[in-house]
Amino acid sequence: MSEKEYLKDISEIKNLMSRSSRFISLSGLSGIMAGIYALIGGAVAYWLVANSGQEYLILDGYVFRLILLDLFLIAFFSIITAIYLTTKKAKKNGEKVWDTASRRLILNFLIPLVAGGIYILIILNQQKYGQTGALMLIFYGLALINASKYTISNVRYLGVTEIILGLICALFPGYGFWLWNLGFGVMHIIYGSLIYVQEKKQ
Repeated sequence: MSEKEYLKDISEIKNLMSRSSRFISLSGLSGIMAGIYALIGGAVAYWLVANSGQEYLILDGYVFRLILLDLFLIAFFSIITAIYLTTKKAKKNGEKVWDTASRRLILNFLIPLVAGGIYILIILNQQKYGQTGALMLIFYGLALINASKYTISNVRYLGVTEIILGLICALFPGYGFWLWNLGFGVMHIIYGSLIYVQEKKQ
């Protein structure tokens, strides 16, 4: 066996090991759609607050409940779209949708995300709204970084970006709404577009 053939075999083995330990069928289009949903939801939230006649939101207010519903719908449609498009891509690639790699991916993604969600609900119950946007970005970024070990490495860069935006948001809470839209909307569209371009090249 020549050295070139030996190196080729080693490369193929590494590729197989990577595929078996990572879920690589995440859809770039699902990232784009999640960003679009976030921007639409952000526009709805802005309209609700602008037309509420209130200077600030209160926990038991009608507008606040509508904004919570708005956030829930953004998350719901993003998850449903991601499941559909990722399943479609996985089947096309001949990859199992629900295997050890995907279970690890979801578990490691949910641990920081659920912890962050519970913490945010606690401080909202205390009527502390100022850092909500920052916390959403930071915990989401941590969830992405934690899950990136079990999927495509580019997810880590998106996670780092979300954390940086969250820290900036914590430093300048008055710009929280716009930074939230930048993180969950624009960055998702950019990230999804880059992945989508890579998919088309393959």
